[in-house]
Amino acid sequence: MDYYLPVFNESNSLDVPRLIESLKLKETSTSPIMLDRYPPYSPFYGVMGVVFSSVLTSAGAAYGTAVSGTGIAATAVMRPELVMKSIIPVVMAGIIAIYGLVVSVLLSGELAPAPKYSLPTGYVHLAAGLSVGFAGLAAGYAVGEVGEVGVRHIALQPRLFIGMILILIFAEVLGLYGLIIGIYLYTVNIK
Repeated sequence: MDYYLPVFNESNSLDVPRLIESLKLKETSTSPIMLDRYPPYSPFYGVMGVVFSSVLTSAGAAYGTAVSGTGIAATAVMRPELVMKSIIPVVMAGIIAIYGLVVSVLLSGELAPAPKYSLPTGYVHLAAGLSVGFAGLAAGYAVGEVGEVGVRHIALQPRLFIGMILILIFAEVLGLYGLIIGIYLYTVNIK
């Protein structure tokens, strides 16, 4: 048997059995079914889940911190004694980035080379990263907008503080929903 076998038959069409034989798949542990379920690019999706979870939640946290920070700076000019009270939106925005970090660390622990990491697992890990990432991005946006307007108006009417905190909690919970979905998808066994 020659090393190279022509993979086209007499009618110039592809001869699949000869093609498989020329690839010498029978001599290796890699079969066509294994290549379908465990392709070499399957870890890419898991890595992108890690990236999206950390990058998108960090972007949401950065936006929330920046926008709330401008409100704090404006409040500090009129009422400097409210600065420490006004720092709460910044802290809540930072917590959103921690949600992404948690899911990134969990997903990173599951990453493996292609023969041990299936394509469906990569898809599920990508979905986990996207869910926590986009939920964190939305939560960071909401915390930033509410925090900025809230701390500016607390300087004018201090009784708004409790209402602002409640709205911030509801905005923060959006990121927590994404974290719960991300952890749930992480635990799914789809091998």
